[in-house]
Amino acid sequence: MKIYDISPAVAEGFPVWPGDTPLTRERLLRLEAGDAVELSTLRATVHLGAHADAPSHCTAGAPSIERLPLETYLGRCQLLRLRVARGRRIDPADLPAAVECERLLLDTGTFPDPQVLNRDFAAPSVELVRHLAGRGVRLLGLDAPSVDLFDSEELPVHHACGRHGVAILEGLRLAGVPEGVYELIALPLRLAGFEASPVRAVLRELA
Repeated sequence: MKIYDISPAVAEGFPVWPGDTPLTRERLLRLEAGDAVELSTLRATVHLGAHADAPSHCTAGAPSIERLPLETYLGRCQLLRLRVARGRRIDPADLPAAVECERLLLDTGTFPDPQVLNRDFAAPSVELVRHLAGRGVRLLGLDAPSVDLFDSEELPVHHACGRHGVAILEGLRLAGVPEGVYELIALPLRLAGFEASPVRAVLRELA
């Protein structure tokens, strides 16, 4: 069965949120220098590329990433492709089809190149989060780097997801993947106390 890799490739120079820590690699040992092994040190934000946000990202005392149930990030998932303008909130009326799964990925089409941080991407509305939670959705993912608009300071959608128990996946690469129902595999690292984790997110066709 076919597997779609929905994680962007990350390397030095990959764009991160302004003020966050970009990826750097320090090569401690090198084969070409005669060392017995390659050995590298990686330094980067945990909000790198495809990543999962924990409630503790925005709410003091809320669960950190290692406390979230793994089954949230593994199972049947629906991918919907939207037609929305850049820089606007996505409302329930923008959904092109009925929601069928507990996990929902939205391809907004407003963040087409993960290697370029365009600031006018679309993002969900609080009303959409409330609508989805009422239909049993417990994970919401999208192609944009945030579930809130770029210039948002109060982060209402992050907080709404926390209130309604909806997990967040951001920074996915969804262009070119057909709409439909898949198995999602996007496990966060077991980073104790951290507010987020990079994931290697894939969609696997169902048998």
